[in-house]
Amino acid sequence: MSIGNSPEDERPFEDVSEEDRPSVSVGRALQQARIAAGLTVDDVSTATRVRIAIVHAIERDDFAPCGGDVYARGHIRTLAKAVKLDPAPLLAQYETQQGGGRPAPTPAAPLFEAERIRPERRGPNWTAAMVAAIVVVIGFVGFTMVNGGDDGEANVAGDTEPTASPKPSPSTRTAEPVVPAPEPSDSAIAAAPQDKVTVKVVAADGPSWISAKDHNGKVLFAELLKEGEDKTFQDNDKIDLVLGDAGALDLFVNGKKIEDDWKPGAVERLTYTKGDPQAG
Repeated sequence: MSIGNSPEDERPFEDVSEEDRPSVSVGRALQQARIAAGLTVDDVSTATRVRIAIVHAIERDDFAPCGGDVYARGHIRTLAKAVKLDPAPLLAQYETQQGGGRPAPTPAAPLFEAERIRPERRGPNWTAAMVAAIVVVIGFVGFTMVNGGDDGEANVAGDTEPTASPKPSPSTRTAEPVVPAPEPSDSAIAAAPQDKVTVKVVAADGPSWISAKDHNGKVLFAELLKEGEDKTFQDNDKIDLVLGDAGALDLFVNGKKIEDDWKPGAVERLTYTKGDPQAG
């Protein structure tokens, strides 16, 4: 049930007594059945799609808003089914109230068209417009490719191939040879913090995968060190190293070079602290 007037609060606009009519009118019978079913006018309108104004008019036996006898009978049949009444006696009573005799069918719209809520007006069909625009663009591109000749093909391709290879200018830079990083000087050794462990790894003779962790096990670095590159690690306590190709690396601990004869391709696991250098 919708939130609106309760069935008990809705009363007919005109009180038709039994003395004035030989039997209960169509509108009165529909109203009594609706109230007995515990339904409001809003409930009936929602269930039958008959507009609220028409439901009110029918319940007071005003059938003019229906738009004709054909539509009026259709509304009576629909409302009767909604409130659980047999529509046949109500239709007979309606013909009696209207003066008897079944009028000729109205050659208008379908029977229940008037009781349906008209949909809102739709906006422009943007999908069709978009499809049409895409077709126009594809047609234009195809026309350009077919009739544009060599120039058109070059335009469509985006001029990806130059007509002539440019000659290198004198200022063109050539690849420079990889120069190994220099060893730490005495000043660099003296500058190494005494309260920390500092480890520097240099890929002097080739690339090597290395891993470095601090004293908590946190990974500081785990990648491939390319030839000529170097990496420095520092911790308050210790540095744990894994060298994938120790023979290709130079190792400096706290500013001093570790002089170990590691073979090419040798994997070394090392640990250095503040008291080093010494081989791990």
